[in-house]
Amino acid sequence: MDTLADRAELIELLGRYADIADLKEFSELPGLVFTDPLTLDFESVIGMPPMTVPLSDYVEVLRGSFAPYTATHHAITGHVIELDGDRATIHAHVRAEHWVPDELAGDGPRCWLVVGFYDNTAVRTAEGWRLDRVALTLTHQENPHLSSSALATAQGG
Repeated sequence: MDTLADRAELIELLGRYADIADLKEFSELPGLVFTDPLTLDFESVIGMPPMTVPLSDYVEVLRGSFAPYTATHHAITGHVIELDGDRATIHAHVRAEHWVPDELAGDGPRCWLVVGFYDNTAVRTAEGWRLDRVALTLTHQENPHLSSSALATAQGG
């Protein structure tokens, strides 16, 4: 086991995680990032308790959640990684910006900002490291009325 190589792979794993949304690449990247199934905890953002879901279900949720945005940018920094054999915990800070088209924003702001941190876990698989739990803790947000769930509700979805 090479600790420095593992840490580099885990940091890259979070980069690929951000790319799923920011590149809207829902075909190949999810299988390179997540286990199947995986546990999600976005309770601090969307109020839903943590749940374990099949990867295919989560990919469809991601596809729908990011559809309203013309662009997103997830900056994930300050990685603190603890390795324990074939398991790892990754604490990292995130600043995620989500821009909506002008017609959705009207005369108001165009960007939903989410700031917080991830406390994720990863497992080493035969194919490499994969996230088996993603937990986001919100510390600040701006313009939550532009979140994908709020937009869907406003549009009758």
